[in-house]
Amino acid sequence: MQQQQVLGGRYLIKDRVGSGGMATVYRAQDQVLDRTVAIKIMLPQYAADATFAARFKQEAQAAAGLQSPYIVGIYDWGKDGDTYYIVMEYLRGTDLKSGIRSHGALDPKKVAQIGSQICGALSVAHKHEIIHRDIKPQNIMVLPDGNIKVMDFGIARAKNSHLTQDNNVLGTAHYVSPEQARGQELGPTSDIYSLGVVMYECATGQVPFDGEDAISVAVKQMNELPVPPSQLNPNLDPNLERIILRCMEKDAANRFQSADELRLALNAYLAGRQVDVPEPTRVLAGCAIAGMGGAGTTETRVMTEKTQAMARPASIGSTAVRGGANGQASASGGQGSYDPKPKRNNTGKIVGIVIGVIVAIGVIAFAAMTLLGGGNQEFPAPNLLGMTQEGAEDELAKYGLELGNVDPGYSDEYAEGEIMDQTPREGRSVHAGDKIDITIVQGPETKTTKVPNLVGRTQEEAEQLLEEAGLTGHPVMEENDAEQGTVFEQNPEAGEEVDEGSTVTYKVSSGPDSENVPGVVGYSEAEAINILSEAGFSVNRQSGGYSNRYSAGVVMSQDPTGQAEPGSTVTIYVSEGPEPEPEPDPDPATDPEPATDPNTDSGNSEEEWAPGL
Repeated sequence: MQQQQVLGGRYLIKDRVGSGGMATVYRAQDQVLDRTVAIKIMLPQYAADATFAARFKQEAQAAAGLQSPYIVGIYDWGKDGDTYYIVMEYLRGTDLKSGIRSHGALDPKKVAQIGSQICGALSVAHKHEIIHRDIKPQNIMVLPDGNIKVMDFGIARAKNSHLTQDNNVLGTAHYVSPEQARGQELGPTSDIYSLGVVMYECATGQVPFDGEDAISVAVKQMNELPVPPSQLNPNLDPNLERIILRCMEKDAANRFQSADELRLALNAYLAGRQVDVPEPTRVLAGCAIAGMGGAGTTETRVMTEKTQAMARPASIGSTAVRGGANGQASASGGQGSYDPKPKRNNTGKIVGIVIGVIVAIGVIAFAAMTLLGGGNQEFPAPNLLGMTQEGAEDELAKYGLELGNVDPGYSDEYAEGEIMDQTPREGRSVHAGDKIDITIVQGPETKTTKVPNLVGRTQEEAEQLLEEAGLTGHPVMEENDAEQGTVFEQNPEAGEEVDEGSTVTYKVSSGPDSENVPGVVGYSEAEAINILSEAGFSVNRQSGGYSNRYSAGVVMSQDPTGQAEPGSTVTIYVSEGPEPEPEPDPDPATDPEPATDPNTDSGNSEEEWAPGL
C-alpha cells in the first residue's frame, strides 16, 4: 500500500494495523470530518472475484445497520478504481486473544462480563437476521476502559442473502459449532456455541479442542465433549461452568436459544443471584460425520469425571483424521494412523444390548419392590423441570411418587405454566410414596432496580455504584467543562426503574472543549488573519508598537497561544516597524540671524513696520 494514498477523495492512508483472510486494515485520516478511522481494503487477489466482491459489499451494508455500544461502527464503504474498502470506527486497545496470551485465565467475573457484552452485540445482529459466523477472541477488541466491541462481520451473512458459497467452513476451526463444521444451515445458536468456546478459553487460558490441522479440530468439535473447565481452573465458579458448557452443547436444541437468554443467565451470575442452568451432557451419542466426505461408526461413550474424548475413525477424502488429546491419531484408546476404510465393529451393538438388559432388569426390580412392599428402597428423584403440572403428575406416578405443594413463581427461562423448580431436586434420594413440591411459572421474572446518580462521580465510583445495583456501565469519554475524569451525563437518568442487568451509558469529561490556536507570529497581518479565520477563530488587531526585529505590518505577538475555546477571539499585535531616528539638535554656526522682534525698539519707525497706520 503506497503511503499518502487517498481513497474516495477523502481518506488518507497512514499505516497498516492488521490483516485477515480477505482484507488488510489500515489507519487513515478522514480529511472531510478530520478524524482517525480504520479502513478495511479487500486483498487484490479477491477484488476481481465477483462473489467475494459481493460478499464484501454485503458486509458493509449489513454491518452499517447494526447500532450497539458493543459493535464496531461502520461509517462508509466504496470502490476506488479496483480497490474495495470499508471505513470503520478506529479503536484503541488490544484484541482478546492477545490479552489471554498475556494474562492466561481471566477472573470469572470478567469472563461473565465479557460474555454478557458479546451477547449484547449478538442480540442486535440476530434481530437483524445476521449470524456473525466467526466469533473468536481475535475478533473481540478490549478497549482501555475494559469494555469490548465485536469486530469483523467479514463472513457474517444476512438470511436473505443469495450468495452460494456460505456452506464452506469459513470460521476458525477452534471456535466453529458442530453444525458449522458439517456445513449445515446456521442460526443464532451457532454463534452462542462459538461464544461458549470463547468464554471457555477466557476461563482456562486454552481452547477446549486442539489439533495439528483445522480438519482434526473440526472433527473434535463434532464428536468430542470438552474437559470441564474447572478441571483446568479449580477457581472457576460452578455456576459459570454450567453456563459455559450449556453454550457448548453439541445439540443446538440443548443450548441457550438466544443471546438475550444467555445474557440474562450471565447477568444473574454477576449479580450473585441463583443461576438455574441444568447440568451439562455427559453422554455423547454416536453420529455420522455429515458433510465431511465420509461416515464414522456409531458409538456411545459415557464421559467420566475427566471427560474422556470420544475418538472415532472417519474418512475425509484420502486424508486420515487425527484425534486424541494432543492431536495424535487414536482409535479405541490406541495411537497410530487410521485406516481410511472403516472396519465393521459390533461393539456398539453389544454395548447397546447390555445397556438395554440392565435397564430392563432395573425396571423389573423396581416394579417387584413396589408390589412386594419394598417401597422403602431409595432411588433418585426424576427431573420435572419444564413440564406442566399434569405432565409432572403422570411422571411421578411411574415412580410411585406423589405431587406435593404447588407454588407460584416467576422466571425468564421457563414459559408460563411450566415447572421452574422442584423439591427434592433431580437426583436427590427419594422413596416410593414421597411427595415432590413444585413451583410453576406465573410469568416472566420482573426484577428491577433504581439507576444510581452517577453525575459528579469518578468513573471508578460510577462502576462501583452500578455493580451494587446489578447494572452494567458503558462509559464514553467526551470533552466537557466539567472536571476532568468526572461523570457529567448519564442515560437512563438517576432514579429510573430498569431491569437488573441493563446497561447505563454515562459520559466522562476529558476536559474543556478546546482547539489548538495556530501560531502566527512572524506572518504578515493579512496572512495571520487568514490562518486564524480558517481555524475558526475571530481576530482582534492591535498595534504592537515599534520593533527592530519585526518589519512593519508583521505580527510580533499574539494572545492566546496553545489551546483556546473554538470560535473565541485571538488578538494579534502588529509591528509598526523600526523606531524612527530622533531630530538632530540645531548647529549655531550654520543657523541664520534670528529675526527681529517687531515689538522691540530696533531704531525703525512704526511706519516701517506698519505703513499707512
